[in-house]
Amino acid sequence: MKILVLGYTGFIGENLFNRLKNDGYDVVGCSRSSGVDLLDYKQVYNCLKDTKPNVVYNLASHGGSMHYVNSYAAEVFSDNLQMSLNLYKAINNLDPTIKIIQPFSNCSYPGKSDIQCEEEWLDGDVHPSVFSFGNSKRSIFYLSKCYKQQYGIRSVNILFPNTYGPGDSLDPNHTHALNGMIIRMLEAQKNGENQFVVWGTGAPIREWAYIDDFIEVLIRCLSIEGQEYPVNMGQTKGHSIADSALLIKKACEFEGEIVFDTKYKDGDPMKVVDGTQFKELFKDFVFFDHYQGILKTVEYYKERK
Repeated sequence: MKILVLGYTGFIGENLFNRLKNDGYDVVGCSRSSGVDLLDYKQVYNCLKDTKPNVVYNLASHGGSMHYVNSYAAEVFSDNLQMSLNLYKAINNLDPTIKIIQPFSNCSYPGKSDIQCEEEWLDGDVHPSVFSFGNSKRSIFYLSKCYKQQYGIRSVNILFPNTYGPGDSLDPNHTHALNGMIIRMLEAQKNGENQFVVWGTGAPIREWAYIDDFIEVLIRCLSIEGQEYPVNMGQTKGHSIADSALLIKKACEFEGEIVFDTKYKDGDPMKVVDGTQFKELFKDFVFFDHYQGILKTVEYYKERK
């Protein structure tokens, strides 16, 4: 089996690439930084032609903070869809037996959802705070379903909670939410500040996926033949933003006060994914402890600050 990881220099991609390599898989990676622009169909086609993969992990993504995906809504939506359009078209023209494995963020669930069950995934609008990014992932699902229907191309789509852990960007505007909070709290500590400001009320509840769990699920997806309609990765367990801030404070040993800036939008009140189908699919899966994950992430950023 030969595996191609698209977006292999990103947070998810780099962790997955290294794990696959360490596990002895025949793996190659490509991204814009390595000279392959996935927005250019010819470059995508040539990449697939040269590497001849059996499986493609589609991890290339244009995203960022809520502020970022709102400010650049058109580019976020169109770039994410165009990269996948190019991928499916190139696979169909070269080798329709290639399987695609791709993660979708649970921000693509309806804004009104609290416990996010797969059968309700498309029952309502994505929350306005992440409208562009969430809908781009829904569109990729429709794309995968249509290519399966007409050409038989297999996709494995998995819905993941917001991810955190070592290896993400050092820029809080281009990192995942929990990592961004850790970066900012370490900066406040370094600058001797006596307060740390949380954006919003701190009330929203989020389920978080530690990076090692995320990667383990992606690797286990190699054994799945095809799954266009996505299944959640989750444990039906969330933490409020305020509670996570307190855990980060403990891990950082930050002595200042945590305050909440309510000028910022909160986003969805709750994002906790139902893990019933996931438990049936991966019966022996054990999730990483949330606080231990925060500790490891704090250690990672401390080494780089």
